[in-house]
Amino acid sequence: MRRIAETLGVTPMALYKHVANREELVDGMVDAIIAEFGPVPTDLGWKQAVRARILSARAVIVGHEWASTAIETRTRASPAVLAHMDALMGLMFSGGLSADLVHHSMHALSTRMWGFTRDVLPTPTMPEDPAARREALEGFAEMYPNIVTMATTAPHAGADCDAQAEFEFALDILLDGIERLHERGWSSQTTR
Repeated sequence: MRRIAETLGVTPMALYKHVANREELVDGMVDAIIAEFGPVPTDLGWKQAVRARILSARAVIVGHEWASTAIETRTRASPAVLAHMDALMGLMFSGGLSADLVHHSMHALSTRMWGFTRDVLPTPTMPEDPAARREALEGFAEMYPNIVTMATTAPHAGADCDAQAEFEFALDILLDGIERLHERGWSSQTTR
């Protein structure tokens, strides 16, 4: 609260005229971010509309480094949070998806519905010097040959991954899979 007050040029106590505590302030900040997601697309098919809505969220989130952590750490769902989730579910329902498939789809989309994801694979740090880098890769290759093959032969080798392209790739895989399940009349009751 002190840092926010300094940024605003007020005393920390002045903030308490507007919010009860830090949690309420962060809740309001999350709501403001969600408001920037824009309108829910109504002129697209369900899959394209869900994709557009999520990419709209991503365009907002990448501009606010703190937002993903703030969204993940909320202990209550505000009306803005619920409205975003409801809109995504509504798009899926409009495409004829069952409540069962929508439920599981929301779990599969996870944080992607908010425009971000957490990488589960840590990126090892490599030396900057080309000779030292080669030496490190040789030692690494003996222990982890498949990781080195992927890292050195994939089109992004030698450079950072394009986070936006990777996000869209995973989102498209999820949406394609959800669409296929819907077309087959999938039910969680038949998969047990």
